[in-house]
Amino acid sequence: MNMMMSSRIRICFLVFMCASLSIIPTPSLGHSHICLPNDHVAQFIFGDSLFDAGNNNYINTTYQFRANVYPYGETFFNYPTGRFSDGRTIPDFIAEFAKLPLIPAYLHPGYKRYADGANFASAGAGALVGTHLGSVIDLHTQLSNFKRMKTLLKKEIGEAEAKTLVSRAVYITSVGSNDYVAPYTANSSLFQSYSPEEYVDMVIGNLTTVIKGIHKEGGRKFAFVNLAPLGCLPFLKVINAGECVEKITTMVKLHNKALPHVLQELESQLKGFKYSITDFYSIVSEIMNNPIKYGFKEGKAACCGSGPYRGVNSCGGKRSVKVYELCEKASDYVFFDSPHPTERASLLIAKSMWSGNQSVTWPYNVKALVEQ
Repeated sequence: MNMMMSSRIRICFLVFMCASLSIIPTPSLGHSHICLPNDHVAQFIFGDSLFDAGNNNYINTTYQFRANVYPYGETFFNYPTGRFSDGRTIPDFIAEFAKLPLIPAYLHPGYKRYADGANFASAGAGALVGTHLGSVIDLHTQLSNFKRMKTLLKKEIGEAEAKTLVSRAVYITSVGSNDYVAPYTANSSLFQSYSPEEYVDMVIGNLTTVIKGIHKEGGRKFAFVNLAPLGCLPFLKVINAGECVEKITTMVKLHNKALPHVLQELESQLKGFKYSITDFYSIVSEIMNNPIKYGFKEGKAACCGSGPYRGVNSCGGKRSVKVYELCEKASDYVFFDSPHPTERASLLIAKSMWSGNQSVTWPYNVKALVEQ
């Protein structure tokens, strides 16, 4: 009886300390008593180079899928972290808005504090396993990494606390771009083997499988960006005589039309499933076409690269083309390298994702998901 009373007093004391001091003690080896506030919402990030925080630094791949060279990172970090940006990316700003630290790459050797979340995204990844096979961490493998992380999370904070954290977390995803761009740039026969509708169905179907997998592991709140106007980005215009690539634009529009329908279906099928989808396509199109309105000087060309529009993705000089130009001020540009936004453009997109109204982010914005 005395032992039981002593145990209750100890638990109450721990809870009181967490509530009153809002501290999270450092875990000790073997087991820990991490006290998380009741409103703590972790972020788990999946997808491609738009969201990658440097996972590809730690896998066997080429510089085509890495950004760990200067001038990447020059604006904010003052060194290349592996993010495809001059500074912070969209998930970095979402973390800041949510009063979390920046969520590091899951594969970063020194990162083990999963109570705040983890970033599984990999540059070059697609929803399809075959997209850049062997050079990236595809979406299904990212799900496997999440499952491994969940096992470690239970050791970090305990099984009950881990279950609560996983269910309260927001799962932020950007994927699909590489599934459409890679076959086009490689002149693959894939687009001859399937109709545009069939191919989009495959991509969306693979994404749906992973969403269901995360839900099965306990995830409930999901945030997505649809696809940007890929066909009109500098890296594709430069190989199409300065014109948008209509084949890619057609597939992007089909994808962006299909995604909300699938998410609505999942909402009716999966217990507790809630989602946010941000109209990345419209936001990027608007900023590209009206850069001055948003404080930019250039909306169509990249800050870093070579050739027309600096559309040749040679930024950093480590890819097939070694020569590159670098603009004087990245914040004047919408694009840092030919496929990726600058830190400043990412901030505008992240603000829409976090607190945008229903014209750009629906049925919830990410802030509303975090607060639920």
